[in-house]
Amino acid sequence: MTDTPPHLCLLGDANSPHTRRWALEMRARGWRVSLVTARPEPLDDVEQRILPPVRRQADWLLRAGAARRHVRELAPDVVHAHYLTSYGYLAARCDHHPLVMTAWGSDLLVTPHTRPWMRWLTGWILRRADLITGDSASLVEAARQYKPRAPVHEIHWGVDRTRFAPVPWEHKDGVQMVSLRAWEPNYHIGTLIEAFALARQQLPGLPMQLHLLGGGSLEPVLRAQVQALGLGASVAFHGRLDDAGMAAVLARCKISVSVPASDATSVAMLESMACGLAVVASDLPANRQWIDPDLLVPAGDAQTLARVLLRLASDDAQARQTGERNAERIALDGDRKAQMDRMDRLYRKLLP
Repeated sequence: MTDTPPHLCLLGDANSPHTRRWALEMRARGWRVSLVTARPEPLDDVEQRILPPVRRQADWLLRAGAARRHVRELAPDVVHAHYLTSYGYLAARCDHHPLVMTAWGSDLLVTPHTRPWMRWLTGWILRRADLITGDSASLVEAARQYKPRAPVHEIHWGVDRTRFAPVPWEHKDGVQMVSLRAWEPNYHIGTLIEAFALARQQLPGLPMQLHLLGGGSLEPVLRAQVQALGLGASVAFHGRLDDAGMAAVLARCKISVSVPASDATSVAMLESMACGLAVVASDLPANRQWIDPDLLVPAGDAQTLARVLLRLASDDAQARQTGERNAERIALDGDRKAQMDRMDRLYRKLLP
């Protein structure tokens, strides 16, 4: 007779690759996993309970009753909410313990500072938790500012190094660059396009290509910008790709760019590093943990970004050495298996 596996109930977006990966990693570690979500998408072997759609921020306040009913019926051993100011609020209202909260970035670094009552609410949510995680030192420190009673651990999403791994540099043609970030205002894709155009002007004889992955609401604006700058043949819009598709594009590229205005540790950035790319990133506390200072730029500054891209594009040896160091760093500190093993141990310490 086999023991019944412990039951983990996640609250989060089913259509988020981060939530999906987390659920599947815990399934692989022997957990029964269920998911309460307002944004459903099929996920193998994970029971989903669907909340009414959320179309505006205030709708989260109206979903607490439905979330509480679902959690009560599921009767899990551990509840874990992903993103404090949405699912974290719902989980706090469920009053089910042990309760784990994971901050994703803007929910702790930006949203609480938009209104005084949001800061109060964020503190209340955090103080309901039995365990808190964040994926960067800056996020952990931000959580501790609220003086929660629960321990706070730095657990980042990590990289699946069986999928994201370096390919020989000599197999990469010209200078191909990539952005894996969403086409939304926070990520400054327009700034990247402008900087790419400036760098390309300075190296007219060098074949340069920019690959844009991620997709998002700014697609029409970004396509118009590319056409206005005469970059139609040099910029490829790929949209959302699965892990295999992302890895295939990364294998062709030498430089990855991630320049959001606000962020915690970016999985896209770590995946680029794991593939041996030189990474240029915005100068944010989370990025300083991973990226050389001379490759950090102010968010929204196309001129500075262009100068850094130009330096890497014109010095292939430097770009290659930077990429090699990045891959070594991920092998040491960024493996998803190691991070999820740590999380599994933390969960099990919470079990009765």
